[in-house]
Amino acid sequence: MNERDNDHVSCLELRGFLSDQLHSALSEAHAISKATRCKRFMFSLSLNPPAGHDVTEDAFIEAVDRAEEKLGLINQPRAIILHEKEGRRHAHVVWSRIDADEMKAINLPHFKNKLRDVSRDLFLDHGWNLPDGLAVYQNKSPLNFTLEEWQQAKRQNLDPREIKQAFQQAWERSDSQVGFKNALEDRGYFLAKGDRRGFVALDVDGNIYAIPKWTSLKAKDVRVKLGSPENLPSVADTQSDILGKVTGQMRGFISPTKDRQTCEFDPLRDEHRNLKHAHQKERQKLRDGQEKRWIEETKARFGRLNKGLRGLFDRLTGKAKPIRFQNEKEARACDRRDQRQRDFMVWEQMKERRALQKCVAALKKRHQGERQLLARSISQA
Repeated sequence: MNERDNDHVSCLELRGFLSDQLHSALSEAHAISKATRCKRFMFSLSLNPPAGHDVTEDAFIEAVDRAEEKLGLINQPRAIILHEKEGRRHAHVVWSRIDADEMKAINLPHFKNKLRDVSRDLFLDHGWNLPDGLAVYQNKSPLNFTLEEWQQAKRQNLDPREIKQAFQQAWERSDSQVGFKNALEDRGYFLAKGDRRGFVALDVDGNIYAIPKWTSLKAKDVRVKLGSPENLPSVADTQSDILGKVTGQMRGFISPTKDRQTCEFDPLRDEHRNLKHAHQKERQKLRDGQEKRWIEETKARFGRLNKGLRGLFDRLTGKAKPIRFQNEKEARACDRRDQRQRDFMVWEQMKERRALQKCVAALKKRHQGERQLLARSISQA
């Protein structure tokens, strides 16, 4: 629920918990699981619509319901969180796997295949273009990365997609160990023999990357193409070699380049921060206005019902029933109206955020080109 990495975060739904707070609700699920031997007592799912497509709150809930039915988690306690980042809106869902009546975990056989089918149906139902991984199941996206890979890249202030793309392009354009080594060096990475991971690569700062992980391949597939790493220098020797290549003058180029690129992002960061705060104020104003209106409308609906003995008489004679039916119908219509207003505001704000993100992407692309040019200079030193 933190907003450190997201522009906006909201809890769309908490169902089946005593608490109305996310962390307390998840603590409930953990406490119940202690009565069983289940260690993985929760199941999580991410819903990430394609870039440029806006999805309503109802559409997210419908997608969650479809996944829930397919997985066999119907009516299990669940939480749905909405995130907005870089002009895109996505959701995270978590279910409790513990059946409170049977006090045992619900089995989830073949859940990956089931969710793949749900994903494909959602893309088709919404009229979105199928990605390669869904159009042809065997053709997975080459840019999928793990949390560990993402964190490693973020620590170095680089886009992990940029790093992964560099490794995969080098792999695709080579047919031997020598070719792969040269292709990596052309992108600023140096092939070496790892202590336990076989083939690794180092960047100019000495950071280590496992080749199978960053090429999205199995270790045996890497060995088939590259052979044995025994003739490659060790990590320590490669680090020493890099220090020799990256002369004092070259490091004098690297540091100012990094500083300049950081400074060039400052105006965009300021604009992002101001836009984020303005959007938060607009949403809070809408929430306050909707809450006030909801209270007034609820009072008006209850005002239609008589109280005291007259109210008791209306219930006994059935006179109150059509009034209650009308009240319920109006309440549902008002709820849908409020949701449409929220969705409309989110979509309009995301248009502004996407415009800013285009400027960010253009600057990142230019910086990437500068880093690649600098990497070639270092590898040829």
